[in-house]
Amino acid sequence: MQDRQYGKLQPVAKAILSPLVRFGWRVHAEGVANIPTSGGAILAPNHISVLDSFFVPLVLPRRITYVGKAEYLDDWKTKHLFPAMGMIPIDRSGGDSSARALDAAASVLRAGELFGIYPEGTRSRSGKLHKGHTGVARLALRTDVPIVPVGIVGTVEVQPPDATLPKPFMEVTIRFGEPIDVGRYRGRSGDRMILRQITDEVMYNIQALSGQEYVHSYATKTPDMMPAATTRIPVSEPDATTLPPAVGPVPERSEMPRRSSAAVLASRPMVDLTHLG
Repeated sequence: MQDRQYGKLQPVAKAILSPLVRFGWRVHAEGVANIPTSGGAILAPNHISVLDSFFVPLVLPRRITYVGKAEYLDDWKTKHLFPAMGMIPIDRSGGDSSARALDAAASVLRAGELFGIYPEGTRSRSGKLHKGHTGVARLALRTDVPIVPVGIVGTVEVQPPDATLPKPFMEVTIRFGEPIDVGRYRGRSGDRMILRQITDEVMYNIQALSGQEYVHSYATKTPDMMPAATTRIPVSEPDATTLPPAVGPVPERSEMPRRSSAAVLASRPMVDLTHLG
């Protein structure tokens, strides 16, 4: 299978890079026990730095494949490193190339492996958490796998947007939240409101893990110059006041209970990169 070429050198790359990372940065992983020990699962992190796709695989106990913009293959610094670390390049102009990338993602998940996808679609230039695209929900429903929300903190300080080289000796924290089971929506991948509700739940949990301010707009390639519309994650589209009876009524935002991801993580010991084989 063609997508298996991506990430085939990940164990070797981790063995070589882990000592360098331990020397260069203080990297911590929290909630690693929330990652399924077997079977397919989607990891859905926030995206604040080009180095997110570099640090996350290094702290995982399992191999991961993920999508990244095809432009990374045009840069000599990432042309060979990112595919070795498991990146499947995606043409963000859409069309058949995007469809092929998502087909590759589905094949990875059906093979029982981990797959990472950034719901924001691109890096946040403002440092805020942006509205998620529904592709993560569509992929989870298509393959019937859970979604693990991931909050990344500190990588933007290591390498801010437009910086040429990373800054050493800084701290990075990666938090893995409780898996989100989409099984209750099985067979409803064509329902736009369901896709939005799942995606908003994912973004709500990412916000709890990363501590970012939320902006109810999609991320762009330029810094956000407008004030944040809200710091809360909406549970549905503004025009979707109700959901089909099988789902039940949507609670008001003020009544929406927070998931227990943060509480669970607070009770778990921090795992330092030095303890990760």
